[in-house]
Amino acid sequence: MFQRMLASALFAGGVAGLLAALLHFAFVQDLILLGEKYETGELTHFAAPAQDGHDHAPAPTAGADAGAAPDDGHADDGHSHGTGSDLTRNGLTVLFTVLVYVSYAMLLAAGFGLAESMGRRIDLKVGVLWGISGFAAFQLAPAMGLAPELPGSIAADLGDRQVWWWGTALATATALGLLCYGRSLLTAGLAVVLLAAPHVIGAPLPEGYWGQAPTEVGTLYSARTLGTGLAVWAALGGALAWFWTRGKAA
Repeated sequence: MFQRMLASALFAGGVAGLLAALLHFAFVQDLILLGEKYETGELTHFAAPAQDGHDHAPAPTAGADAGAAPDDGHADDGHSHGTGSDLTRNGLTVLFTVLVYVSYAMLLAAGFGLAESMGRRIDLKVGVLWGISGFAAFQLAPAMGLAPELPGSIAADLGDRQVWWWGTALATATALGLLCYGRSLLTAGLAVVLLAAPHVIGAPLPEGYWGQAPTEVGTLYSARTLGTGLAVWAALGGALAWFWTRGKAA
């Protein structure tokens, strides 16, 4: 059993991690690089437009570009350390993304084993539903209090956010398990309490709101992060179920 869990998690996590990296490069990375420009002051936000045909806006600080158009990938690709550094960054992104999704796959595989021990059958459809549940627990529910954070945006203390994030993920995962496998009104009621508790307590938020990055960039980043996350988690669950059933047949 353990060997099947480990092999399935490695293969499925590798596939999902590569898909996640591909979607990250296609939809998310450009927004991160843009946010880093605002964070470092290379770009500035809320520059006052001219009202009378003359430029009265304050001069940008050294290295800033208050009137820069969106990056078109020709004059300046936003990577300050050259191609070698870009390749290193992209390579590390792929590596750590694969490792993260292998870890998630191991958690799902442990859940598959527990479900089978309870007489539940694992197939492709069930695997996809498990993947979507993983997305709900590890991304969607925490994002309701702590949206994906773009560089250049304001946030509360990191330690407080980590504690709340882990508490929300564990409470949501437990609640979903109770809803799926519980057999009484008591377990259903406990699940509802667990789903609501982190949000009733409330996520740690900053005392005020400010930041260098435009809110439009931040909202697009959050939407794309959650959208790609849903796709990858569904693929992870489906791939894990496929490898799981093949391993059982072997």
